[in-house]
Amino acid sequence: MTNFISVQLKKASEVDLAKPLCKFIQQSYPSAEAQAEHCRAAEELSRLRKSALGRPLDKHESALETLLRYYDQLCSIEPKFPFSENQVCVTFTWKDAFDKGSLFGGSAKLALASLGYEKTCVLFNCGALASQIAAEQNLDNDEGLKAAAKHYQFASGAFQHIKDTVLSALNREPTVDISPDTVGTLSLIMLAQAQEVFFLKATRDKMKDGIIAKLANQAADYYGDAYKQCQYKDTLPKEVFPVLAAKHCIMQANAEYHQSILAKQQKKFGEEIGRLQHAADLVKTVASRYDEYINVKDLVDKINRALAAAKKDNDFIYHDRVPDLKDLESIGKASLVKSTPVVVPLSQKFTDLFEKMVPLQVQQSVSVYNQRKADLVNRSIAQMREATNLANGVLASLNLPAAIEDVSGDTVPQSILNKSKSVIEQGGIQTVDQLIKDLPELLQRNKEILDESLRLLDEEETTDNDLRTKFKERWQRTPSNELYKPLRAEGANYHNILNKAMQADGQVKERYQTHRDTIALLCKPEAELNAAIPSANPAKTLQGNEVVNVLRTLLASLDEVKKEREQLENDLKSVNFDMTSKFLTALAQDGAINEEAISVTELDRIYGSYTQKVQESLKKQEELLKNIQNAHQDFSKMKQSNNESNLREEVLKNLAVANDNFVELVANLKEGTKFYNELTEILLKFQNKCSDIVFARKTERDELLKDLQQSIAREPSAPSIPLPAYQTTPAAGSKPAALPTPTPAPRTMVGGKPQPPARPPPPVISAASSSPSALAPSGTAAAPAAPTPTPGASAPAAGTAPSQAQGPPYPTYPGYPGYCQMPMPMGYNPYMYGQYNLPYAPSPVYQNPGQPPYPPPQQPGYPFPQQPYYPQQ
Repeated sequence: MTNFISVQLKKASEVDLAKPLCKFIQQSYPSAEAQAEHCRAAEELSRLRKSALGRPLDKHESALETLLRYYDQLCSIEPKFPFSENQVCVTFTWKDAFDKGSLFGGSAKLALASLGYEKTCVLFNCGALASQIAAEQNLDNDEGLKAAAKHYQFASGAFQHIKDTVLSALNREPTVDISPDTVGTLSLIMLAQAQEVFFLKATRDKMKDGIIAKLANQAADYYGDAYKQCQYKDTLPKEVFPVLAAKHCIMQANAEYHQSILAKQQKKFGEEIGRLQHAADLVKTVASRYDEYINVKDLVDKINRALAAAKKDNDFIYHDRVPDLKDLESIGKASLVKSTPVVVPLSQKFTDLFEKMVPLQVQQSVSVYNQRKADLVNRSIAQMREATNLANGVLASLNLPAAIEDVSGDTVPQSILNKSKSVIEQGGIQTVDQLIKDLPELLQRNKEILDESLRLLDEEETTDNDLRTKFKERWQRTPSNELYKPLRAEGANYHNILNKAMQADGQVKERYQTHRDTIALLCKPEAELNAAIPSANPAKTLQGNEVVNVLRTLLASLDEVKKEREQLENDLKSVNFDMTSKFLTALAQDGAINEEAISVTELDRIYGSYTQKVQESLKKQEELLKNIQNAHQDFSKMKQSNNESNLREEVLKNLAVANDNFVELVANLKEGTKFYNELTEILLKFQNKCSDIVFARKTERDELLKDLQQSIAREPSAPSIPLPAYQTTPAAGSKPAALPTPTPAPRTMVGGKPQPPARPPPPVISAASSSPSALAPSGTAAAPAAPTPTPGASAPAAGTAPSQAQGPPYPTYPGYPGYCQMPMPMGYNPYMYGQYNLPYAPSPVYQNPGQPPYPPPQQPGYPFPQQPYYPQQ
């Protein structure tokens, strides 16, 4: 009697998890030690998947433990790896557990690049294997009963969890076995079986009959609900439905039986008989309808013996009235089972393989924090560099410090000599020339990498669009143009970056051309440099003047500010603080990370003092420049002016400006070279992402094409339909037999046109026979015999009988997809051919008396039984 339902396992296709995970690890973790450790964990995960899914599993606790460990690992890596079609793209393919397949193709399957799909299918197998282990238990001892109840409740919880999460995990229609309706029914079946196990244990422990009756009644209720959920759905194996119906009746019969014992103890002998009669009817139904699925002979005998004894005692002793079934009090219910909730980790032996890997949410928060930090540092450094350039520009425009050093009028000022020496030590004009020459090559390399990446996406998207146009709604996968939106946005961003870099390169080249000659002059030896500077006779009295001393003091203070600023810039760049621990703590405490609040607080704490020093430096420079300009005005008034001195001062100014521009050009060009080299690495990673997703899409496309071909091969052709009698050629001298139920026209066959039936010659119609009463009945002498058709005869001319009616090029019988209700042909009437050039007579007046007319348009089920529906695959 204790036939239990177990669930088949889903079958998974082989997948190499190690390769894509290691590739992501190498791209995301710069540390070689961390890369090696995480890659070893990825390989271990791949081996664990093979152990859990790549071989048949025994119906044993150890096999279930392997499945549970793999499920726990999937849950642990979900926040650490961005599994999606456009990041870590791994396509998981699973077959439907209940689909047996067909002669022309395999069973239904679904392939998705979704870790949620893999988790759902693995959890389904956990529940299915638990149901199989429970069904194998020996229910004759307490250990077996406890193990069975535990596993059935776990299976119920697993299926219930899938029901609640499958649609959000997949974001598309799942296969039938993991659809919410199916797993909801399976969850209820497992719960019913767990309740039945408790009923068996209560019976074995000889508990009170009232309690046993309530347990059995609750089990019957569960079985009944499960049967109602699936009786109108063709989702579960067909043998499940009779087992559920039988179990519902059996458990209800047990409830009535044990309640009858309680009634007997309470001396309610009429109620005892009524309940036993109801129980006997229930097991009789099971024995007659479901005997091939469940054997209830022992239960039938037990109930019948009790009923016979109760009737005998009541007839001879008690004479108690037997109440009607509807008058009996309802038996209460007692549920001792509930679905075990899915709480990770499910395995008691679980060890996180990626314990040291930072969760993806923390990685993203750290990345955003680093961007905020870089923005703050770069902004501070930019402010200081801009202030330094401003100071240099002001000093160059005032010819300082050369103006206060140039006392002889015919030698090169020391400041200019220092600048010249610095330029020569940095390579001079040749350095700038080489850096400018390298930029276009670096730019072109980056453009080629980006163009090739986008070309891969374009080609795959074109192929996808062509196949979508060809197969229309059969092409069920994410359109490439939607999937590639993030990648195309990223590519457009790189395009904008390259365009801005090209503009910056143009500005640098333009500035270089403007100051090239002066920079070249700075690179010459001192003698040539001195010869190129005009001489003048300055005022000797200015050499020890107070104004000159003030200017020198102010310039020295400004130089000190510049040096402090360089040190401050180095300090800003060298500050480093790992925010990972902060974000991990926040994630553990709150379950989420408020990145902005945490980052702003920490940045203010770490960099607050530095930003304050930057502002103080800017303010101090502003005051110094103001004082320098005022002092220079006094110096200019005291200085004698002539044309030679003005010309000399102009050249010295240009040399000072050339030095500043050289320093800035070299810095800009080196930054540009570094930028292009770093961008090359970024673009290569982008190219790898594009290449990976295109390869994954190609693999998915090939798999889908293969499935479509199998699906098309499995589609049924139209059934063979015999020619109707009215289209066959009658023998010479015989009359066609009348058909009470005509058959529709056969399907049109492509390639050969069917031959028309033999046409009787039209009779000679006299004036006397023009009325309906003058028509000769079929089969009399007035109806001439049809001539024997000649093979290969030419088509009939206008006014003669046309060829047989041509049906549409697709099946037109009811029930087939694309069925169209076609008008039925009218009765065959040769006399109409002289008046209407039509294959069928539109008027019933001239109906051939020898052949009954066709009935009106067919009703449901006509002219032959309803054909089964053949769903399009």
